[in-house]
Amino acid sequence: MRLLLAMLKLPSKCLVFNPGYNAPFFLVRPYIFIIHDLNHIDRPENSNFLKKLYYRLVMRRACKSAFKVLTVSEFSRQRIIDWADVPESHVVNIGNGVDDSFSPTTPPFSPGYEYLLCVSNRKPHKNEKRLLVAFSQASIDVTIRIVFTGKATESLLQLCENLQIKDRVVFLGFIPDSCLPGLYRGALALLFPSLYEGFGLPVVEAMACGTPVVTSKTTSLPEVAGDAALLVDPLNTDEITQALERIVNDAALRAELTEKGLARARQFTWDDVVDKVKHVLVDATCTGSIK
Repeated sequence: MRLLLAMLKLPSKCLVFNPGYNAPFFLVRPYIFIIHDLNHIDRPENSNFLKKLYYRLVMRRACKSAFKVLTVSEFSRQRIIDWADVPESHVVNIGNGVDDSFSPTTPPFSPGYEYLLCVSNRKPHKNEKRLLVAFSQASIDVTIRIVFTGKATESLLQLCENLQIKDRVVFLGFIPDSCLPGLYRGALALLFPSLYEGFGLPVVEAMACGTPVVTSKTTSLPEVAGDAALLVDPLNTDEITQALERIVNDAALRAELTEKGLARARQFTWDDVVDKVKHVLVDATCTGSIK
């Protein structure tokens, strides 16, 4: 942030910029902060009394008094506008970017079997149980496995046992960021039928690696994926199954989505994000909000 202010020739003490969720409660200087999404209040399983109280007493007040609120998608932007009851111009979508390490030239992860990938974290809104049911129903080669990032939970292991797919499901545990590009690159497809995302970075990371994507037609995911992914109703297990079968059994479809995905991913760069943030800071200066 100091480097960005230096580039703009602004004194660092004239503005508070917080790239996280923490909003100032008492502050006399103008401030700008980022809310990625309202997951903590929109999804009951990710919320609790204290979170709701914090959002109502602190975050909503901060949204109203901030010079600008930044967010990462049009879905989140409109959701924040409606929830905080602020003008349209008050919330700015700066998007997200994809690191250059996510590339179709990345050496693929090669575990000795074909696999479908789910980059996830065991939170209920990631919709993993429906995905496992869909995978168990899919008419695909039984040697194909589904690979999850992160550690297994007892409930998911029990579900795999009940669905009789335990030998076809792999939990890789913690994956360093440096290993993610290869993991995407080696997959037949990314499966990301999430119930709620403020952006959904795995979608464009997979696309940047040339990996086809199946994702949800809800929240921010359609605007991020565009026409470069198969979109499903994440509550409809049969629909997820059908998309899974298509992505595995249709090589021409995979090639088409790979081409579209590479083009789509090029629209999400960190340079663009920086330019949008700089524009907001310059606007704060030009309007006289920062003195």
